[in-house]
Amino acid sequence: MNAKDIISAGKAVLGIEFGSTRIKAVLIDDTYAPIAQGAHDWENRLENGIWTYSLSDITLGLQDCYRSLAEDVREKYGITLTKLAGIGFSAMMHGYMAFDKNGELLVPFRTWRNSITGDAAKELTALFNYNIPQRWSIAHLYQAMLNKEEHLSNLDFFTTLDGFIHWKLTGNKVLGIGEASGMFPIDIETKNYDADMIAKFDALSKSHGYDIKLGDILPKVLLAGDSAGALTKEGALFIDPTGTLEAGIPLCPPEGDAGTGMVATNSVRERTGNISAGTSIFAMVVLEKALKNVYPEIDLVTTPTGSLVAMVHCNNCTSEINAWVNMLKEFSTAAGFDIPTSKFYEIMFNEALSGDTDCGGLLLYNYLSGENVTGLDEGRPLFVRRPDSKFNFKNFARVNIYSALASLKVGLDILNENEDIKIDKMFAHGGLYKTPVVGQKLSAAAINAPVSVMSTAGEGGAWGMALLCAYMLDKEADENLEDFLLNKVFKGDEGTLIEPDKDEVAGFNEFIKTYKKGLEIEKSAVLNM
Repeated sequence: MNAKDIISAGKAVLGIEFGSTRIKAVLIDDTYAPIAQGAHDWENRLENGIWTYSLSDITLGLQDCYRSLAEDVREKYGITLTKLAGIGFSAMMHGYMAFDKNGELLVPFRTWRNSITGDAAKELTALFNYNIPQRWSIAHLYQAMLNKEEHLSNLDFFTTLDGFIHWKLTGNKVLGIGEASGMFPIDIETKNYDADMIAKFDALSKSHGYDIKLGDILPKVLLAGDSAGALTKEGALFIDPTGTLEAGIPLCPPEGDAGTGMVATNSVRERTGNISAGTSIFAMVVLEKALKNVYPEIDLVTTPTGSLVAMVHCNNCTSEINAWVNMLKEFSTAAGFDIPTSKFYEIMFNEALSGDTDCGGLLLYNYLSGENVTGLDEGRPLFVRRPDSKFNFKNFARVNIYSALASLKVGLDILNENEDIKIDKMFAHGGLYKTPVVGQKLSAAAINAPVSVMSTAGEGGAWGMALLCAYMLDKEADENLEDFLLNKVFKGDEGTLIEPDKDEVAGFNEFIKTYKKGLEIEKSAVLNM
């Protein structure tokens, strides 16, 4: 069947992911290839010290993204999108959405970007002997207890962004296990929340005067391949207010952007890993065994099937690059040149390859927000150089990309040096890799391991979410996700591989020494600016 017939027959599968700056929809056919796309740009806001998106932002963003997809279908195939084989929803992980028994949001959505739960994260990490990052939902809940927040007296349920969307569409309060592992620690054996840790938290909350049973207010955990409900009439109208989309469509478990990134890069097997680089940057390494020690820089989450994953998550990546590109574009416009924004990125990235391997002594911190890996609760974008530094555009371009990778390297070095976890190959995707070779080559230097980029890397998490939904619909009996991806989706595609260059590895190591020392400058900027 061709794409038009597949869509007309209601056999296409839809994945939608709520990223930090874009909501993206990808429609795939029976070969798992994208056949239509939609998007909606949005941006978080800092309100009363909280990074947030409003319910209106979420609702209107979803509807505009779906409208964009439906319009793409009409333009490409001359037909109206009315029915689908399945839908899957994903979003940026972590954060805190708290609701009362009537389903009303109690406090504004607190996103992953907030660094406001330091006391809670530290105390829970000690209680569980398990790293609880500030981004995690349980840290937000416990910090609210420490703050004696009034909304807790009415708390009936809390979840993440994709859990909220799925709930609105199906009525089911569930999460995929990968996303759930960013709310609360998972027991790898039971494939559910860790029961001993839940008991410890319940006792802790009671000591603070709260009669909260954590198991009653967390979403139910599901695995990839499980059924997660069907689109209700109200849910169909929530996506498509025109009433054109039909109800009854099956939905798979909602997953976080970490899980969809692993799926989109075919890195869900043990000893595989991936880097996702956009507004934030994170690396995932699927482990063969548990870590020996607890590290505040290393999160333990899971694949969509529940395998243990070491995750290094950094809050800041490409936003500062974007800011400099916008400034350069303003200058060129003022000078009378009409140059497409994409050209600025192309020039900047390609010139970076000609810069000195240590950036000529330039130093840049891309911290728009705090960065847990390097111990900062707040951020101040900062560019510093010595009087004798080699200040030219090539080095400036290179230091921007190095800065986007620096915090990630700090975290991955802990795995390499302290846990002897070797990275055979990393699959990379995201905005940092849109310009061919550059981000890939410099990433290989940063982590001192081969980095592969697939031809499908640009499809991103929305495509990965569509694949998870297709797995639920198409898997054979006892077929695991790893084999489904390897044999049916990627069919042996290993992508384009770049090995680390020893001179660039040495140069990045020199840069990172200066970067670590210069963190005192960044801390001073936070205190004094």
